[in-house]
Amino acid sequence: MPVGCLETPVLAGSACLAVLGALVLYKGEPAGYGKYLESLMPASVRLSAGAAWFLQELPAFAVPLAILIQQSSFSFGTPGTMLLGLFCVHYFHRTFIYSIVTRGRPLPVVVIVRAFVFCLGNGLLQSYYLVYCAEYTSDWYTDIRFSLGVLLFLLGMGINIHSDHILHNLRKPGETAYKIPQGGLFTYVSGANFFGEIMEWFGYALATWSLPALSFALFSLCFLGLRAFHHHRFYLKMFEDYPKSRKVLIPFIF
Repeated sequence: MPVGCLETPVLAGSACLAVLGALVLYKGEPAGYGKYLESLMPASVRLSAGAAWFLQELPAFAVPLAILIQQSSFSFGTPGTMLLGLFCVHYFHRTFIYSIVTRGRPLPVVVIVRAFVFCLGNGLLQSYYLVYCAEYTSDWYTDIRFSLGVLLFLLGMGINIHSDHILHNLRKPGETAYKIPQGGLFTYVSGANFFGEIMEWFGYALATWSLPALSFALFSLCFLGLRAFHHHRFYLKMFEDYPKSRKVLIPFIF
């Protein structure tokens, strides 16, 4: 390990992500927002969806950026910098773009606080590892793990953003009725947006070849995969004409 890297926090943080993912699957409950909000938190203090997404996602963008800025000795041409930049790109979109375009319901403050703490901890873990602990050789840019991982990350992000765009445009302003998502990867799965984000983080894990990134990818699979399952079940109950060939999360498989 490089000088300045503390291995214990990295291992502990990675373990926490894995345990959280396992607990999410064990509980099996839908996330406390969106279409399940009223049944889980009927009388809670809430913020608008835009404000909520901005506040809860901001730490995952601000923490890595702050660490990069204060580390004047950290070269901005290294693979670690670029990989942390990919992490920041995702959360820049979530913080400053998605929070503006989202038409979601107001979110409970308790959910926002939980997400804020998670993004703060995960942002610190990922950036700490890449800045202080990761050691990449000069030819990492040509390594197949880096190339394939970045490709998967960008492809997943594209799927995620396109799928979110489809969902945002399902209903016109003022409409409240649920509709069946159509087009894009929704042709094949109910959780197209979730599939894209999971692909992002597994690509990121491959490109960084790190335990923290792998733990985050596994957490995302558990958390978003469960959401996709609940969405799929909801659509099947809500719509008699819902396409029976559609899978939950992975096209043609599950």
